[in-house]
Amino acid sequence: MTQEKTTISFEGEEVELPLVVGSEDEKGLDISKLRSQSGLVTYDPGYANTGACQSSITFIDGEEGILRYRGYPIEELAEKSSFLEICWLLIYGELPNAEALSQFHENVMQHTMLHENFRSFFSSLPKDAHPMPVTAATVGALSTFYQEKETERSIQETTTRLIAKFPTIAAWAYKHSIGQPFIYPSNEMDYSSNFLHMMFATPCEDYEVNPAVSQALDLLLILHADHEQNCSTSTVRLVGSSQANLYASISAGISALWGRLHGGANQKVIEMLDAIAKRGETAQEFVARAKNRDNPARLMGFGHRVYKNYDPRAKVLKSACTKVVKSLGLSSKQLEIAMELEEIALRDEFFIERKLFPNVDFYSGVIYKAMGIPVNMFTVMFAMGRMPGWISQWQEMRRDPSFRIGRPRQIYTGPTKRSYTPIESR
Repeated sequence: MTQEKTTISFEGEEVELPLVVGSEDEKGLDISKLRSQSGLVTYDPGYANTGACQSSITFIDGEEGILRYRGYPIEELAEKSSFLEICWLLIYGELPNAEALSQFHENVMQHTMLHENFRSFFSSLPKDAHPMPVTAATVGALSTFYQEKETERSIQETTTRLIAKFPTIAAWAYKHSIGQPFIYPSNEMDYSSNFLHMMFATPCEDYEVNPAVSQALDLLLILHADHEQNCSTSTVRLVGSSQANLYASISAGISALWGRLHGGANQKVIEMLDAIAKRGETAQEFVARAKNRDNPARLMGFGHRVYKNYDPRAKVLKSACTKVVKSLGLSSKQLEIAMELEEIALRDEFFIERKLFPNVDFYSGVIYKAMGIPVNMFTVMFAMGRMPGWISQWQEMRRDPSFRIGRPRQIYTGPTKRSYTPIESR
């Protein structure tokens, strides 16, 4: 990393700020000493132009539609890798060899069970509770079962537990909501198949996992594994900056992801497709309404705050979506409408000019629905995929030599100094 300097002038004084250049030639001003040298702070609502850290985990170029984990293009990883291999890559920085991956898989599968006391924990929660606060509460509660002193070894054990136990937590949250008995994990299955078995099996009959569905789920988890400094990841980092443990930090990240502006977009896509089908509307008619200022319809799953090009994850999912629907022998009206919407939007100048291309949520919702995943579980699936990203970001922050507690500044806009008025005079 190289450094240059830039100068800003304020009230006749000049302040030199280092220019920080990343490995992909991204440039940023280091303003860490701006306040001490000038008395100024920056004002950036939503932190859209603020780099809060230096990270070597994920690179995104939204203009070019590029996403890489540790330098590897997402397209290659989606085609050749597995979710547990991606977990290792994100957390440890390099792809594992065969022996390391085999041992990691074994370690994860040996930690899939939850303590039996979690049965009463789940039973104390309302059955109609949304699965996201249920999973957030359960992850937070894990810290009461594992209270060992924080060391490098205990952090690695916590990392394994979170990756291993979250599918069980997610499946049990679903089973609790529908009143079915919990299904214990099976260490003989692969990661994604194990989750699907816990979700859909019952003690009454055998459940055979469809390999195509398991592979599609593994792919979805890979595509959601990290996405640099978004809302939930930044939450994990900020909470962790107080030296809160990993369980508490991840629980906070799940809560941030639950927000409808962050993790719920794929649910909105399904709701949109369902509404179009219910009205008997054509894709062309819906697009026309989406372009009409007087009678607008919201086209969900198009456009992204980061990507100003086709979301590379959506390209991968498009073919996977068709494959899953066909393998299940389904005739998906939602998929038909989705494909028509994409085809129309990609050649329509209205959307091209506004750079409204399909994003990952556009097809992921259709795939989850085809799998039989309930809509209120979509965001939980997102959290399951994002788990290794959150963990790797937390670990990177805690090991950073420049690590310090997060403490944003503000521009105060309230009343100036005034005197207290006794209550009888108000």
